[in-house]
Amino acid sequence: MLEQLEKCEMCPHKCNVNRKRGKIGRCKASDKVKIALYSIHNFEEPCIIGKNGSGTIFFSNCNMNCIYCQNYEISQKGMGKEFTVEELADIFIEQQNKKVENINLVTPTIYAIQIIEAIKIARKKGLKIPIVYNTNGYENIETIKILKGYIDIYLPDLKYYYNDIGKKYSNVENYFEIATEAIKEMQKQVGNPKFDKNGIMKKGIIVRHLVLPNNIDNSKKILKWLKENIDKNNYVSIMAQYFPTYKAKKDEILNRKLTKEEWNEIEKYIQELNFENGYVQELGEHEEEYVPKWELK
Repeated sequence: MLEQLEKCEMCPHKCNVNRKRGKIGRCKASDKVKIALYSIHNFEEPCIIGKNGSGTIFFSNCNMNCIYCQNYEISQKGMGKEFTVEELADIFIEQQNKKVENINLVTPTIYAIQIIEAIKIARKKGLKIPIVYNTNGYENIETIKILKGYIDIYLPDLKYYYNDIGKKYSNVENYFEIATEAIKEMQKQVGNPKFDKNGIMKKGIIVRHLVLPNNIDNSKKILKWLKENIDKNNYVSIMAQYFPTYKAKKDEILNRKLTKEEWNEIEKYIQELNFENGYVQELGEHEEEYVPKWELK
């Protein structure tokens, strides 16, 4: 399967570069897996972290270039260390040995092939806990299809309804069409959510949306699409944690946090749509308060 990296089409950019020979495309990734950090994480949705936390692995590099990325040193500047597939499998086992609820793959898209191979190895070594695919949503549907049977929980973003905003803030084309097609495939794969007796998700999909300042109409369009296209049993997660960082500090539209008025308008619209299942964040009062404070609705 690793031969697919010889003409890489892992993401929608389809750069067709030979990563096995050291060529790099848009994402700047080679055939090695680059990881910035792996740890126990306690700041995801409650059904993901439970009491023991999520075994999070933050992959370096990204196929998007969001000007407001909170992890820009990892995603844009490539901070991290390279690992082999075998070493990645060992990290999975190490995380499981810490009694975490799941393996949480953050920004995994460009390493999907290596991840599949690592899961195969780790399963032979006793990996049993769920695998979470925590993605920006800009996915090649063919990549999502080959992940079937390897991913238990999909945790995609749905960022933009208007493609011109996606181009402006993340430098990607046709974000909405590409992300929604991928999300439909994810939903088809994992079906309705399954939980254990402690309320921890074992299988399912949670679609996330980060509300951006001065872009409330974009968020309303996204929420409406989610209501009409995501099975009522599945989960949405609406986030208020935006704060200006990286290049967004100098952007006249994104250089501030959400106002209470903006967030109240979104909360009201969420109530009007009457979602069955999901999470909504509390709006922080200060810039540093971007840690999720989830409320189950």
